[in-house]
Amino acid sequence: MSLLEVITVTGLSVLTGTVAALLFCVERRQLHRTADEFAVRFRGVSPYLGAAGAFLLLKQATHGYRLRLSRALNWNVTDELHAVEGGFVATLQNAVPPAALEFFSATYVLGFAFLLVTAPVLYFVSSSQRRLKELLVAYVVNYMIGSLCYTLFIAYGPRNHLPTVEGLMYQFYPATQTLTAAVSSNTNVFPSLHTSLAVAVALVAWRSRREHSRWFAIAAFVATSVVISTMYLGIHWLTDVVAGLALGWGSVRLAGHIVASAETRSSATRPRQGGIGIDGDD
Repeated sequence: MSLLEVITVTGLSVLTGTVAALLFCVERRQLHRTADEFAVRFRGVSPYLGAAGAFLLLKQATHGYRLRLSRALNWNVTDELHAVEGGFVATLQNAVPPAALEFFSATYVLGFAFLLVTAPVLYFVSSSQRRLKELLVAYVVNYMIGSLCYTLFIAYGPRNHLPTVEGLMYQFYPATQTLTAAVSSNTNVFPSLHTSLAVAVALVAWRSRREHSRWFAIAAFVATSVVISTMYLGIHWLTDVVAGLALGWGSVRLAGHIVASAETRSSATRPRQGGIGIDGDD
């Protein structure tokens, strides 16, 4: 299967999941209100969308340079990661029933993409875009720190380092290797960005649970499955996952402070009526 075919199948699957999640988690009146207020809402979040888009484009444009720099530095920490946890991943693979392979393979590719795409769309149609802003900042923080670590550290996953660990997903669904090779390198292991980004989505979902309780339940389940899949499929070490958990939590905390500070400055510069500042939706 070609890269275009893999991207098409992945895109259609994520689109279907996103539409289904919106219909299940969002009231129809919110969808109608979003259509009426689309331009206003888009202007409000456009600085965050622009910053996130610009960073991702820069990240992709410098991928080859960062990979060459990483190889020049040659700081290989794979043995150290293995020494910390030993055969945990091999034990996990042996403990999980083979019937779960299809589920975790789909979760790693489709479930992860579903989380990253659906969460911003859902928060855009919410009554406030505060959570969307926090999530976009958290995405940038994750990719920024992840890219730095991937440049500094060379680390191979368990499937590439231990004969007792199999690369289960690529055996079961080899076409996915085409997609992952296009956006990453097999030395991009520490920390696990699959873990950190999934956890970031779940934590923001926790913050919005009063308004979107159904979405929180879905995000928590999918994020947990993504975290387990990274190890079960032999892609990441437990140490990578622990670091990813810390990065995901820290990115959401930092994003909350950044957005709160930006919103405070924005409120201070808004026009005043009758001596009282006009507060925004957030």
